[in-house]
Amino acid sequence: MDIAAFRHRLLHWYDSNRRTLPWRALKGQKPNPYHVLLSEIMLQQTTVATVIAYFERFIGQWPTLEAMAKASLDDVLVAWQGLGYYSRARNLHKALGQLADLPSFPQTPDDLRKLPGVGDYTAKAIASIAFDQPVVPVDGNVIRVVARVFGLTQALPMLKKTVAEKALLLAADDRPGDFAQSLMDLGSMICRPQQPRCDRCPLRSLCKGYEDSLQHTLPIKAVKPPKPTRYGCAFLTMNKQGQIWLRRRPEKGLLGGMIEVPGTAWAEQPTELVHDGLWRGIVKHTFTHFHLNLSVYETTKDPEEILGFPTGFWADTKALDQQALPTVMKKVLAFLRPET
Repeated sequence: MDIAAFRHRLLHWYDSNRRTLPWRALKGQKPNPYHVLLSEIMLQQTTVATVIAYFERFIGQWPTLEAMAKASLDDVLVAWQGLGYYSRARNLHKALGQLADLPSFPQTPDDLRKLPGVGDYTAKAIASIAFDQPVVPVDGNVIRVVARVFGLTQALPMLKKTVAEKALLLAADDRPGDFAQSLMDLGSMICRPQQPRCDRCPLRSLCKGYEDSLQHTLPIKAVKPPKPTRYGCAFLTMNKQGQIWLRRRPEKGLLGGMIEVPGTAWAEQPTELVHDGLWRGIVKHTFTHFHLNLSVYETTKDPEEILGFPTGFWADTKALDQQALPTVMKKVLAFLRPET
């Protein structure tokens, strides 16, 4: 592999074809580390197309790092609704609080990894893009490009270690931030998961995968086991004033710190109801590791009578958009009667 040719061709292609994204610095401008951090946290497990609107909304509401650091966690969680993986929002808020107290923004991957929610990939992405550190962040796009160019036939997840080793060889001292983003853009625009556009690829003559006609099969993915299904009940508990009883989930764990309708634990077997109520329907939702079926019931009983749910608060049903509700709970609340 001619590493110098690889870098030159990729950067030449990038200069003419780079994506225009709201968090990227314009040519000749320095990147804003706050913008880079915010976008990279949002892009964890979420597509660029989805993140764009959220990023612009966040920057409109909190234009500076200090502004978001001073915001309440609830306000951040409400703004985050719909992006999922809410631990990202909690960690982002913690990280910004720490950064606001530092004399300068950390620049190296080692220092950036000390921030809550910043792992190896995110640390390298921020270091390279915001501070031109000569490192290559390895995401799905980079794995795909490197696996195909080098003709790597290992299956994921073991492949990721080999790709990281190859990335060390590719890391460029010249324009490392642009180089990292050029790999991401090539993977997104040309070296796509399906139907790669090899006829438009600047690396085609260097690509072992193309030479061996493996571009459609690489990278090789491990077979994923089917997701299990969990079951539970959710209770729409109303009072005479038309308010609904809500509670906050524990800070740690799935949907930590978010607001929910009280309910039973989510179990591997359907829950046997120990309380009477009007059945409203079933909510189906899919998380990363399991499917969830929630039976929704409506009741006017005192919260303390419902499986011991004394902790919570009454909320106006006309102002639920002000609550930090995850998507699954929005589905549950959709069963509220129109008059409520």
